[in-house]
Amino acid sequence: MTKAYIVGQLTITNAEGYAKYAAVVPGTVQAHGGKYLVRGGQVIQLEGLSQGDRRVVIEFPSRQAAEVWYQSPEYQAILPHRQANSVGHIALVDGLALG
Repeated sequence: MTKAYIVGQLTITNAEGYAKYAAVVPGTVQAHGGKYLVRGGQVIQLEGLSQGDRRVVIEFPSRQAAEVWYQSPEYQAILPHRQANSVGHIALVDGLALG
């Protein structure tokens, strides 16, 4: 089974509002078998235009696990906090099939 990744490029527009999302989302990720590979940190844009100041990469055991997490009631309940307090781009990307 190929791993899948949620890749986010965000700019936080309201830190206080976003903090409500950031405090809860790790538990939802973990509950669905995901783990953070990147969550914030310094960004140096090497090429192209930046699509946000903050980067996030979450690894899931499969595309299905990532999709189930994203559509889960617990994630959907907190998603409005991210959407109302940040702008950016989120993508679901299949990992490389090795073997």
